[in-house]
Amino acid sequence: MPPPPPPLGRGRRRASQALDEALDDADLVAARAALAQGRWQNARSLLVHTADDWDRRGHRVTVLAREPYCAAWAREWLLAEPESADAAVLLALAQVRRALHGKGKPVRAREACVTAAARVPADPTPWLGLLLLECAVGTDQDVVRTFEQVRARYADHHHAHHLMVARLAGRRTEAGPDPLHEVYDFAGWAAEQAPADSPLAILPVIAHAERYRALASAGHEPADPAASGHWTGRRARQVMKAAFDWWLEWELEGHPRRLIDLNFLAHAKFCEGRGAEAAALFHRIGRHATPAPWSYPDRDPHAAFAAARAAALGTA
Repeated sequence: MPPPPPPLGRGRRRASQALDEALDDADLVAARAALAQGRWQNARSLLVHTADDWDRRGHRVTVLAREPYCAAWAREWLLAEPESADAAVLLALAQVRRALHGKGKPVRAREACVTAAARVPADPTPWLGLLLLECAVGTDQDVVRTFEQVRARYADHHHAHHLMVARLAGRRTEAGPDPLHEVYDFAGWAAEQAPADSPLAILPVIAHAERYRALASAGHEPADPAASGHWTGRRARQVMKAAFDWWLEWELEGHPRRLIDLNFLAHAKFCEGRGAEAAALFHRIGRHATPAPWSYPDRDPHAAFAAARAAALGTA
């Protein structure tokens, strides 16, 4: 199975320029490189040390699962250690990735997730894998049911909330822009339910970007997000200010997916026309650009990120 391309990137960039979903996790990068060579012991050690840091575990397992031969090596690991829950979880996520790219059957991926979940009842990661699958091919009921299984194990699961926002944002696009759309209600509710220091405080910004993606793909917004009024309305400005203020106060350096949030926030501030605030975020992001939201709705994320960064830093 070839590595999945960045969303909407369509292979226009050389592999050496691919945006790395491992972000700044050096231990994950090393374990993935070893896994590519068939040395699954490094992944084993990584996941043992990750323990029940659920956001980090989810991040690391999903990135490892993208390695083209991950499923094969996870099976080899299971042969060596039949009782390994980590191996079962990694295999399940690898099966999901294969199914999402047409290399395997969704029913097999579902079975693998259920098997892994039975081995580690407290772990939300097998359910995260199932949520990735259901968001792509399942019904709304399947998605909600699976999301609730994740939340029952870890109520503030970062990746799961992002998946739900992306799924909800695509509903009722035929009606055009709607400031009362359900995705905003969901994001606001999740942000309010989360602890004060939770990065879910930025979820309303994620919802705004995902809604733009859905509307622009349906022809209701311009293809250039900076030319859209989507980020300049009163409600949008309130959402952006609240999220930026939260970042200034908390700035969670240790969260494994914080750079995803920072990319969304920088994108929003740039589209809002707040160059100085965007520049502060670009400094924190460094070279760790993410495909979303720079690819929205159908753009080269490398070029979009570079252009926005140059403009914000005054080097355009």
